[in-house]
Amino acid sequence: MSFTHLDAAGHARMVDVTAKQPTVRAAKARGFVRCSPDVVAALRDGTAPKGDVLAVARIAGIQGAKQTPALLPLAHVIGVHGVVVDLDLGDEGVAIEAVVRTADRTGVEMEALTAVSVAALAIVDMVKGMDKATSIENVRIVAKEGGKSGPWKRPGEE
Repeated sequence: MSFTHLDAAGHARMVDVTAKQPTVRAAKARGFVRCSPDVVAALRDGTAPKGDVLAVARIAGIQGAKQTPALLPLAHVIGVHGVVVDLDLGDEGVAIEAVVRTADRTGVEMEALTAVSVAALAIVDMVKGMDKATSIENVRIVAKEGGKSGPWKRPGEE
């Protein structure tokens, strides 16, 4: 078995995608930030002490997607051509969904995961003074399109 991110000596390497043709690709990721009822109420009322938590989280997620290669050493620098971060405030916390699109040589799954993760971290950062038990849960890829392997959807996800 050979590993794409290891050279013949077993050292980490970035896969060379130079010869691949750019194609349209997309990835969707989801995650959840579990919050106390008091935090949920503050998010609903817009009374969190640090300001508009959901607006900051949305922008943080977009920025996170664009910074993925700076955070993950073997991720390629690609054109992130579209990022949408949606936040849905429910009774138990905030559901996060990010869709990242590109027309490049490699996929955007890591960018979508990073968008969700950074949006979640921004929420935790802004509410941790209200509830130290706030937690990030179930960050995952739920769908992807494009590339050699084609479309994929996580079973059980809509």
